[in-house]
Amino acid sequence: MKRGMQLQDLLPLVAGVYAFLSPIWTTTTDRATMTMVVLGIITALAAIAELVRPDAIPLEGLLVLLGVAFFVSPWVMGFSATAPMAWTAWIIGAVTFLVGAADVQLTRVHHRDTMAAQH
Repeated sequence: MKRGMQLQDLLPLVAGVYAFLSPIWTTTTDRATMTMVVLGIITALAAIAELVRPDAIPLEGLLVLLGVAFFVSPWVMGFSATAPMAWTAWIIGAVTFLVGAADVQLTRVHHRDTMAAQH
């Protein structure tokens, strides 16, 4: 399915770039900075790949996993006490997870409909 670009297609890209740049203006620690930079870059790259190939379920699934990684990172990496960066990670994680999950669902419905139409 080749669909037009929607706002939700850009959200993970914006979230990844925001995460990557957030240590510039957010109170942070070394661990938080490295976590946000690495996850931000991976998220932005996955979002760009998703924009290029919108129906690739593995890319959408990767966005879901990255959302989870962002969300748990303050506890796993030990920066949950650094509230500004922890909240940034939780919000970016929730946005990335929700957009990725919605895209996975839309793609599955489309593939199911396409397969039903062929039979």
